[in-house]
Amino acid sequence: MNHVNAPRKRGKGGRPPKTDIAAHRLTVNLTDEQYARFLTLFEQSGVGSLSAFIAARIFGEEFRIVKTDAATVGFTAKLTELNSQIRRIGVNYNQVVKELHVKFGEQKARMLLYKLEQVTIEIAQIGREVLQLCGEFKSKILGNNGG
Repeated sequence: MNHVNAPRKRGKGGRPPKTDIAAHRLTVNLTDEQYARFLTLFEQSGVGSLSAFIAARIFGEEFRIVKTDAATVGFTAKLTELNSQIRRIGVNYNQVVKELHVKFGEQKARMLLYKLEQVTIEIAQIGREVLQLCGEFKSKILGNNGG
């Protein structure tokens, strides 16, 4: 009760100040054709901001141009989805095995684990097929892009 009117200590809050502030601005006038070409280069670069892209071009810093193929994007999305499903199956697998040992007798648990093992073998076979398809897709894409 002695500290009733003691002020609370607070931090400064907010974003920490930058050490090297980019305060100098430049203006460039482009024709419609030049601006369209500039935007195309910017989109292909994958750089996060226009300022960073322009600075990289001015000072000759290297950056990669990323070209996306619709087939590749679709394949990658499906592969990512499959990967997340396999992770979920792994989590469920661990939970099921734990519950089998807790709730069932040894004989019943052994029988159920055998069935689970058979399904796991099927999933492993599917995984091998997916890896084979990924290899074929990769060689096909690299063969088309020459690299």
